[in-house]
Amino acid sequence: MWVGISILVFGLPLLGIVASGRDPMPFLEMPPVTRFVPHAPFSWPWFIFYMLAATAPLAGLVWAVGTGYRRVKETHRRAAPIGRFPWWGMAGLLLCTFFWLLAWSRFTWFQPFQPHTFLPIWAGFIIFINGITVRRSGSCLLLDRPLAFLLLFPASALFWWFFEYLNRFVQNWYYTGVPSMGPGEYAYFSSLAFTTVLPGVMSMIDLLRTFPPLNEGLARLTPVRLPDSPWIALLGIVAASAGLLLIGIFPDHLFALVWVSPLVIILSSQRLAGRPTLFYPLRYGDVRPLVVPALAALICGFFWEMWNIMSMARWSYAIPYVQRFHLFEMPLPGYAGYLPFGLVCFQVASLFTGERIDKTNHFGTSNIEG
Repeated sequence: MWVGISILVFGLPLLGIVASGRDPMPFLEMPPVTRFVPHAPFSWPWFIFYMLAATAPLAGLVWAVGTGYRRVKETHRRAAPIGRFPWWGMAGLLLCTFFWLLAWSRFTWFQPFQPHTFLPIWAGFIIFINGITVRRSGSCLLLDRPLAFLLLFPASALFWWFFEYLNRFVQNWYYTGVPSMGPGEYAYFSSLAFTTVLPGVMSMIDLLRTFPPLNEGLARLTPVRLPDSPWIALLGIVAASAGLLLIGIFPDHLFALVWVSPLVIILSSQRLAGRPTLFYPLRYGDVRPLVVPALAALICGFFWEMWNIMSMARWSYAIPYVQRFHLFEMPLPGYAGYLPFGLVCFQVASLFTGERIDKTNHFGTSNIEG
């Protein structure tokens, strides 16, 4: 199934370019430095539309978290942390802070290394997150499943390269402050930076599940039984595939599909294969598989954008219609893209961590404080 999904995601945008009679070679450029996709200017009607579209899922996320908090407020008695904060957690915080300062500095002696501070910042942050999780629950992803944790790093590099590839057809972000590199050197240093995406999101998921409002509170809401017809799943694959096919032809209107289409294809493929999807636990009132990964990616996204803003090697955005009202570099509506992205991260990382959605365990393993 995953091979088929990868082929669809990779092949359809390029097929659309070829079918439209355009030269596909610019989309395969390495390093991808040429900016050849013109973008529409800011537009108030479109900005309002995208803000409303972004507000709906974000409001749903806030509602779910608030509901979870209210559910456990009266019944949960706060217990003392189960574990101690490990020394390596503090080492991770120091590593993160040290390279954060270097990334935002402009020391002459450090300039040759300054474009490569992303990896140590995030490696330290990931270690620190796992340390907090140990203190709150007595365990964490790093300690419980060390092999899976390590495998997430190379898997993450390959995973993010897919999104880098899709971005070539819409060119919504681009990198500056990166030294001139050949294809091999660029691929190597970029891959090192990309290794932290999945470990970061999955470690944040592990941490969030130690908070009762996000675990116990979200596991027993009102049951919702969504339509479960395989025809709906088939329609989802057709629609998402058509969007990817056309994304390079109409980048100003379909750019959001970079984040939505892969998720729709994954969920629809799982349904057609007879496997429970992230929506399956809703029939039991369990919204954790939808809320926790989305929230984890949004939190990680905040730190991604914050640490990026003053780094020498950084990314900037070129998003049609909404290039105004930023939080750091990201236009405000763009933060909604982290929500489906978190669900895709969880789905892909589950191949290594053993997380699963099934009839007996709605959200894989979990750590609950108290």
